[in-house]
Amino acid sequence: MKNFLLAIALLTVITSCKSKKRLAELQTVHDKVKMELEDCAKKTASLQSTIGTKDAELLTKNGQITDLQSQLDYLKKTNTNLLDRMADLSIVSKAGAESIRRSLETLSNVSSSAQRRDSINLLLVKNLKRSLSDINDSDVQVEVKKGVVYVSISDKMLFPSASYVLNKQAESVLGKVAQVINDHRNLDVLVEGHTDVYPISTQFLKDNWDLSVMRATSVVRTLQTQFGVAPSRLTAGGRSEFIPKEDNTTEAGRQANRRTEIVLLPKLDEFFNLLTEQK
Repeated sequence: MKNFLLAIALLTVITSCKSKKRLAELQTVHDKVKMELEDCAKKTASLQSTIGTKDAELLTKNGQITDLQSQLDYLKKTNTNLLDRMADLSIVSKAGAESIRRSLETLSNVSSSAQRRDSINLLLVKNLKRSLSDINDSDVQVEVKKGVVYVSISDKMLFPSASYVLNKQAESVLGKVAQVINDHRNLDVLVEGHTDVYPISTQFLKDNWDLSVMRATSVVRTLQTQFGVAPSRLTAGGRSEFIPKEDNTTEAGRQANRRTEIVLLPKLDEFFNLLTEQK
């Protein structure tokens, strides 16, 4: 009897161990299946997000295609209308087409000429500023206005007060400007005299017109006789007080307005040749 009970106990222990081992195996399988299901759920969510994004992109592309198709239909309609008008009204004859071609060539030449002019102006400004680097910027200013280069020189750098006779330092300033002018012989030179609003009346000068003109001719004469600038390139003009740079109600403004401007211009005949030359 004792042996029988021992055998039953041993069988119970063995059966219990097998059950625990099986349970552990089942738990492992359960955990693995659970992880696979979670991974599958994540992939499904990611795919759904991607599908949503692609659907939105597709909707946008469809809208763009619709817009482009509308534009294409409009252009086709416009083109058809233009062709119909040209056929009905005989807008473009052979001579008319040639005229249009020449006009387009002229516009192209104008654009090329403007680019060339801008390059020349940049070179002029660079050379002038380098040549005049030792002179106070408030007394001599170099700038590009209206497509041409202006050298503006204060009156105190060139003339005694109310006079048109050049002073000693004027030769140094004008000599440096003349050197650049002579290096660019394809340019004409306009010298303009400017005054403030204070009137002047002397034995030799009736008013500010006289003063501005006489100052301009003094500069032109010096450029020609002392620095070899060809007189055919030179023009002198007086503007009196009527083209002020600053407000004449202040002393600083009046001082800025008393100036001589040397304007470097492209030769008009060469400029017009550029407009009419053929490719």
